[in-house]
Amino acid sequence: ALTSVQDAVLAEGVAGRDLLVSAQTGSGKTVAFGLAIAPEVLSGQDVLLYADHPIALVIAPTRELALQVFESVKSYSKHTPIRAMCAFGGVDIRPQIAELKKGVEILVATPGRLLDHIGRGRIDFSRLEILVIDEADRMLDMGFIDDVAEIGKSLPKTRQTLLFSATFEGAITKLAATILRDPQRVALAYTSDSLWR
Repeated sequence: ALTSVQDAVLAEGVAGRDLLVSAQTGSGKTVAFGLAIAPEVLSGQDVLLYADHPIALVIAPTRELALQVFESVKSYSKHTPIRAMCAFGGVDIRPQIAELKKGVEILVATPGRLLDHIGRGRIDFSRLEILVIDEADRMLDMGFIDDVAEIGKSLPKTRQTLLFSATFEGAITKLAATILRDPQRVALAYTSDSLWR
């Protein structure tokens, strides 16, 4: 059964729209944005060509959260041809560069390491269709909001953007106004159906 956030993201008339979603950790949002990403990445195909341009980008505030999202994406997509990778700081960057050269459809990354890759011209986002910003409130607490805004400038304006945050403080609202287009706001209370990410 779908959780409230999954129902909201998949609701009729929502597909393709920018969303500003208030949802707690544990509400099922990783599955929610995974379900939103899948149609864009697969486009009804059983075989995907060389993924020289990521189609979906997920930005997470910490290495631990990025790895958790990446492992979930890998698990959910194991019976599909989707290729995913995780980029984060504090480790040797060379294996990540090699992985990017092999090609990926879904990139999960932390802001600092992503800016490094972008600044060195290692990622072509010209075909990016969907951006997910996960736990934006933690991005704010950790001082990454400006980095996320900077990343947004290097992405296609025609993309769909999903921003998830437990709260909508002033800086979050300002970020949303900068990188989302006419977003639909979805506010969800934490309920007992929120059992897994």
